[in-house]
Amino acid sequence: MNKRHYDSGETRRIIAEKAGKLFAQKGFAATSIADISRESGFSKGHIYYHFDNKEKLFVALAKDTMRTWEEKWSAVEPNYQTATEKLYAVARFAMNNYKTPLLHVGQELAGSPNTDPETLRQLRELAETPMGVYGAILRQGIEEGEFGIDDLPGATFLFGTWVGSLCPLIFSMESEALERLFRQGVGIFLGGIRRN
Repeated sequence: MNKRHYDSGETRRIIAEKAGKLFAQKGFAATSIADISRESGFSKGHIYYHFDNKEKLFVALAKDTMRTWEEKWSAVEPNYQTATEKLYAVARFAMNNYKTPLLHVGQELAGSPNTDPETLRQLRELAETPMGVYGAILRQGIEEGEFGIDDLPGATFLFGTWVGSLCPLIFSMESEALERLFRQGVGIFLGGIRRN
């Protein structure tokens, strides 16, 4: 008798893929483990074995999204040589890669009073990916003499929060106008850090 081979990694991938689609369609609260089980074809036990609970499943999906964001940036970064070019490019990149199917789900989860504090901590930690990219660009600018920055963590935080505050405008502003606003913002930021 032939036993079917169980591929744990493939099972996890399928569950995550189906859950991501359901979360994007229905939201976090309206998606149940039973829905994910039905859609993925795996039992609730399989889902709990791989992810413990629905929040951990969403955090895993969010981490995958940020990993993809970083991989995409790493693929295009070599097209820009100077730190100045990279700041303009990463701002445009952040704007163009902000809208993801799971964005509203993360906001729903972060805004719920029932969300586990550990889940909230892990969601906040996701910001470390883009902040690390921004900090590396600013560090390159310092090392190559482009930028005069005394407080690298502070400058990184300011740049990241500025980009982060503009990104949600993709839902309410025409893209060309928003891109001009991003370019203007980078120009103003550079005016404060460029070495004379």
